Amino acid sequence: MALAALLWEMVRLWWSNMNGAVLMVSVAAGGLWLAVFYLNDRKRKRNLWQQAGRDVIVVHCPSPGRFTPSLSPFVLKLLTFLRLAGLPHLVDHEEPFGPKGKTPWITLNGEDLTDSDLIIERLSRQYNIDLTDSFTAEQKAAAKAFTIMIDEHVCWCLRAWRFNEDGGRNLKEGMSLPFYKRLFFPLFIWQQRDALWHQGVGRHSHHAVRAMMKEDLLALSNYLGDKPFLMGDTACVADCSMFAFLANILYNYSRSPYYAVINEELSNLRPYVDRLKRQLWPDWDECLASA
Repeated sequence: MALAALLWEMVRLWWSNMNGAVLMVSVAAGGLWLAVFYLNDRKRKRNLWQQAGRDVIVVHCPSPGRFTPSLSPFVLKLLTFLRLAGLPHLVDHEEPFGPKGKTPWITLNGEDLTDSDLIIERLSRQYNIDLTDSFTAEQKAAAKAFTIMIDEHVCWCLRAWRFNEDGGRNLKEGMSLPFYKRLFFPLFIWQQRDALWHQGVGRHSHHAVRAMMKEDLLALSNYLGDKPFLMGDTACVADCSMFAFLANILYNYSRSPYYAVINEELSNLRPYVDRLKRQLWPDWDECLASA
C-alpha cells in the first residue's frame, strides 16, 4: 500500500508539473501571437495613415456622436480649428487614443502629436498660421485667458454634470457603440468621477458647480456682446474652444441647467454657435453617426 501510494504521488506530481508546463507554454504562445498581431496591425494602420499623403493631417479620435461630430469638446475644437485654418486633414476612428492615452491625437508625416492645444500650437508654427495677427496685445491676452478658462474650468464643470449629476446618461444617448463596448461603461463612469474628485471640482456640491459654470457662461456672453466672434470680426482658437463646448451643451446636454441658461438667459450664445456651424460645418449632419 505504501509503495502504491508513493507511485500515485509520483504520477500526480508529474501530471501537475506537466499541466503547469503546458499552461506556461500556452500562455507564452498566446502572448507571442498577440504581440505579432499587434505589431502587424500597427504596421497596417501606419501604412494606411501614410497613404493620406504628405502634409495631410490624420486626426485620431473616437467615433462620431449622434448629435455632434464628436462628444469630446477637445476633438471638436481641433477639427474646428483645422477647418478654420484650411488645413488638409482626414479623420480616423480605428485608434482613438494616442501614445499618452489621450484623444484627440494626430499623425503628420509619420510623426505622432497629442493634446489639442499642443497640436494647434505646433501646426500654427509649422504652417505659419496666426489667427490673432490683427489683434492688439490686449486682445491676444484676452483670447488666451478665455481659452484657458474654457478648456480648464468650463470643461470640468460640464464633466461634473455629465458624470456626477446625470450619471453618464446623456453620454450614452449621444454615443453609437456596439453592445460589448457598453459593458465597460460603468468602469468609464467611475474613472471620470475619480478624475473629477482628484481635480477638485468633483468635491463641490452640485449647486456650487452650477453657480461657477453659470458665471463662466455669463463672462463669455458679456464679452461676446454683439460681435460676430469672441474677439471681434476675426475668429481665433478661443472661438474654436468656445464653439466646441457650447455646441456640446446645445446638442448633448439638453437636460442640463446650462442648456436652459443659454436658451433662456444668454440670448447671444446660441446665434453665435449657429453662425460658426454654418460657416465651418456646412456638412454637420453628414459628420454624425448613422442611426
